[in-house]
Amino acid sequence: MFKKLFAAFSAKPKIRADAPYGTEELNTVHNMLFADDAGQLFGDSPDVRVVQAIAQDPNEESRVRLLAAQWLRANGHMPPSPEVLGVVIEVPLDGSMDTLAAYADGRVRYINQTGRIAVFEGAPPDVAEQAKALVAMAIPAFIKAKQPKPAFAPGAGQLRFTFLSQDGNRVTEGFFSDIVRDELAKSVLEQGQRLLDLVVKQGNAQ
Repeated sequence: MFKKLFAAFSAKPKIRADAPYGTEELNTVHNMLFADDAGQLFGDSPDVRVVQAIAQDPNEESRVRLLAAQWLRANGHMPPSPEVLGVVIEVPLDGSMDTLAAYADGRVRYINQTGRIAVFEGAPPDVAEQAKALVAMAIPAFIKAKQPKPAFAPGAGQLRFTFLSQDGNRVTEGFFSDIVRDELAKSVLEQGQRLLDLVVKQGNAQ
């Protein structure tokens, strides 16, 4: 995926960040990767203590913990001990986009530019461990990042890292040449490439 960034891209109109794909189904899957819309997950009047317990439970799914933290922030409660629990890497390609998401619990989601989706629920072990390594490597880059999630998808020839934190998501993005000059972002990219290689290998083995 990332090697394709060396190719030249023509300028294209901006695409909304919540609708980068050609179908509603794919856009819904894509939006869920960021775990930043709690919606009706916790009902109208949940017990704050229960939501806080979910947010800090290391045995709970990472995306559910992020949604719990999002609900807490939206309702005036700070999440206890905010953590970085995921990273989403987006690369626009040929009028579509490759999206790779990794979570601290070892889960992985990948949407290929063709629309094909790969889902890994904490297995196989090499994929899960690499997902965890990617998230761990993303923590220093998250601390440095300041930009909130933009309203538009990354532009042609760029890539975007969205760091998923219980304290709110942050973004680092730029052209490939910019990313490789940033040691923190470069390390995230390298770990992401390792994870993508494993994901593609699993797909080819099926």
